Amino acid sequence: MRSFAYLALAALLACAQAGAETPEQLAQQVRDAENAFADTMARRDLERFASHLAEDAVFFADTQALRGKAAVVEGWKPYYQGEKAPFSWKSETVEVLPSGQLAHSSGPVFDPQGRKVATFNSIWRRNPDGTWKVVFDKGCNVCNCGKP
Repeated sequence: MRSFAYLALAALLACAQAGAETPEQLAQQVRDAENAFADTMARRDLERFASHLAEDAVFFADTQALRGKAAVVEGWKPYYQGEKAPFSWKSETVEVLPSGQLAHSSGPVFDPQGRKVATFNSIWRRNPDGTWKVVFDKGCNVCNCGKP
């Protein structure tokens, strides 16, 4: 009976390891989540935007931080009003911790004419159900250093 329990445990561990995701797969999951998050702006869908946020999310806005999902949604509501999106973004780089629990996504932010105006940085946390949620977000303006 004891040997059966060991065999069952070994089989379960083998299945779990066989199903383990590679760093590349995890990075792609985050990239897909980030781009779906960005798509909420293009589609003008504030409710879907909110679905990508962790309850304890912190978004940096100018000189203050918006703390918590409700505050972030309220702070971003003006960006979702009107027919045209005031900006867009897309993920360019993603790095995932070896634990597979946290990831950094970064990329350009564009104005409505397609000019790069900023760079965003988002930290994503993986939930026990495998979904990724944004926990931190901060953008920084494009530097025009050395340009007249």
